[in-house]
Amino acid sequence: MFLFLPMASSSTGLYYFTQTRITLHGTRTIFKRFVKSHTNPLYTYPSPSHSQNPLSVINFTPIKKFHSQPTVHAKNLRNCWSGSSKSDRSETGAKMTVTAIPCIKDSSLMINGKVLLSGVPSEVTVYPLTAAGSSSCSSAAFLGASSCIPSSRHVFSLGVLQECKFLCLFRHKIWWMIPRVGKSGSEIPIETQMLLLEVKEESAVYDVDSARQSLDNTFYILLLPVLEGQFRASLLGTPANELEFCVESGDAYVQTTRVSEAVLINSGEDPFDLIKNSFKILEKHMGTFTHIEHKKKPVHLDWFGWCTWDAFYKDVNPRGIKEGLESFIGGGCPPKFLIIDDGWQDTFNEFQKEGEPFIRGTEFASRLIDIKENSKFLGLGADLCTDLHEFVEFIKEKFGLKFVYVWHALVGYWGGLSPSSEKMKKYNPKISYPVQSPGNVGNLRDIAMESLEKYGIGLVDPQKIYDFYIDLHSYLSHCGIDGVKVDVQNVIEALGTGYGGRVVLTRKYQEAIEDSVARNFKENNVICCMCHNSDSIYSSKRCATARASEDFMPWEPMYQTLHIASVAYNSLLLGEITVPDWDMFQSHHNTAEFHGAARAVGGCAVYASDKATEHDFKLLKKLVLPDGSILRAKYAGRPTQDCLFVDPVMDGKSLLKIWNLNKLSGVIGVFNCQGAGKWPLKEGSKNVFKSLVLSGHVSPLDVHFLGEVAGENWSGDCAVYAFHSGSLSKTPKKGRLEVSLLTLECEIFTISPIRVRKLATHSLTELTCAFVGTNEYQIADFE
Repeated sequence: MFLFLPMASSSTGLYYFTQTRITLHGTRTIFKRFVKSHTNPLYTYPSPSHSQNPLSVINFTPIKKFHSQPTVHAKNLRNCWSGSSKSDRSETGAKMTVTAIPCIKDSSLMINGKVLLSGVPSEVTVYPLTAAGSSSCSSAAFLGASSCIPSSRHVFSLGVLQECKFLCLFRHKIWWMIPRVGKSGSEIPIETQMLLLEVKEESAVYDVDSARQSLDNTFYILLLPVLEGQFRASLLGTPANELEFCVESGDAYVQTTRVSEAVLINSGEDPFDLIKNSFKILEKHMGTFTHIEHKKKPVHLDWFGWCTWDAFYKDVNPRGIKEGLESFIGGGCPPKFLIIDDGWQDTFNEFQKEGEPFIRGTEFASRLIDIKENSKFLGLGADLCTDLHEFVEFIKEKFGLKFVYVWHALVGYWGGLSPSSEKMKKYNPKISYPVQSPGNVGNLRDIAMESLEKYGIGLVDPQKIYDFYIDLHSYLSHCGIDGVKVDVQNVIEALGTGYGGRVVLTRKYQEAIEDSVARNFKENNVICCMCHNSDSIYSSKRCATARASEDFMPWEPMYQTLHIASVAYNSLLLGEITVPDWDMFQSHHNTAEFHGAARAVGGCAVYASDKATEHDFKLLKKLVLPDGSILRAKYAGRPTQDCLFVDPVMDGKSLLKIWNLNKLSGVIGVFNCQGAGKWPLKEGSKNVFKSLVLSGHVSPLDVHFLGEVAGENWSGDCAVYAFHSGSLSKTPKKGRLEVSLLTLECEIFTISPIRVRKLATHSLTELTCAFVGTNEYQIADFE
């Protein structure tokens, strides 16, 4: 069974530099901080007539700050004696408490005395932050830069990146991110949206508040390019190992000469704490998005579901849905939520005439002509129903469905709304042609975007978008629909010209969709899809679940391992904003066990896309309880710390380990993703299957924050159960268990801390076990 015990925990006491004082030994140097004046971005308007468009008039409000402390140069830093008295300072003599604030010294960007970037141009600035509500210094800062020439797009050099291990998440397509690891700036791709660096610290810096000191003097640096005003930032490397950041508005008429808060830089000893803490800093500072801990999660996440896409594609129909539900229930795995994917809407395609040869790409040019269902869901006969409302009522009553979602694109349909449709004219749609940024064009081209660039999109007037969503969702709600999957979201970034730019337009649509969902559906029932741009990420205030990778593609044998690895690494970022959605999978697929195990540890929704009668119920019952509920882990499944800077798909030696928690214990999923796929845009061997046997190890320490789950009476030992082998062993906290796997094989380890309870006459050793997502547990006593 895949029911094994991902158990919950909050953060442990692992210290990280953003919340501690750091003491530097061996120097009497007195540092002073030099503070420049803070200048907000300057926006210009080359075309007066353009600003007549209400959305293109930029009323820039300065971003609120914890404290404004612009550019820090190390040779001019002032003393930062956090809480030390004068006598303390005289007694310590050479000791001085400093912070990990990034600073520029001799044209080098330094953190904790370590040079991160050399040859930093003079136009680059550092704006440190202090933690909200605290006078103590913080390691977080913003990077900015200026130019003498106003433009809607700037690329600024930050200097030459010193060699160190990195993990980055970048968009290889306009819709999706994938990970990449490396050691030099030249390996950092364009459109990077998160950069995590592993640094070996050479100075004698340690935490004065903790007896715990990093044994290998390793700390981590995180760079997050964000949104500032109407501009969006991203990172990229150059062949000369320079690290650059790009800021762009997506509208030639929205220009600036300066950005001051384009990239957040932060450091810490624990990478998971560092990422979480940085997003919480941004949440409070920017005020444009909400951390996942503060969002209402949709309730479908805890139930097994079925999506119609890979079962029918656009040929979805009521009778097929009915037969599919009957097939699942007959096998003892009743879906409790259903997603009616693309194929239910009323659309028209003027570029593909009936009877003519198919033209590749024209399928994305279809436009919506009505908010109601198409003819497949009308006049269905007395044995079913006559419209969508009756059909939804019928399948809920007959098959016990709790939630029914339907699919639609952010712009209505792939090609938007048809301007010639009488029913659509109230939304004032106009044909607009997407213009992709150089970053998107510089990576993989996408057939859907090429089609939309050619045929255009019937874009709803942004002043009418709220009305459109309200009309659409209120109709669906009346039909008994409980939520929506909103797809094709990133297309908006390419349509910002004339509307104030990509950030403004994205936020307009994002706010409208979130308001409409809240108004028309009882729960926060929306799944975001094709939305991996930072415009959407940092504008997400309510949406609480989003697809975390490109589609599950059953016909692509060399993509299955990439899918698992992509979601795990992307969840490092996306898991701070949403509950990552691992997408559907097919239980009868030859990689079904691999996908099923990943979803068991992923902390995500579990839903299949099986065709009727094509199921593996033995596998599904490892994931689904008889009542249709699932046992979901608490957090987003993420790579273990020792996997952060390895390539589990192409290095030929590394296993992928994914950790998670629940209430009382932890879980580790181990996957051999080698030899069965090749990363896009990555040079290397040919994309051919080559089965490899790889060995590695797992340890209780791989489960982050396990100590807090274990509680005060933890003996330090764990009971470790390996699902496939069936082995059960007692393992010390720092112990290791060996594991060997073939390509596309996996193993799940349940890590249950053993507690010692002191009683009046004797002591008992307890092994506490609980199923994922429940409060039920049992205690076993050992000699």
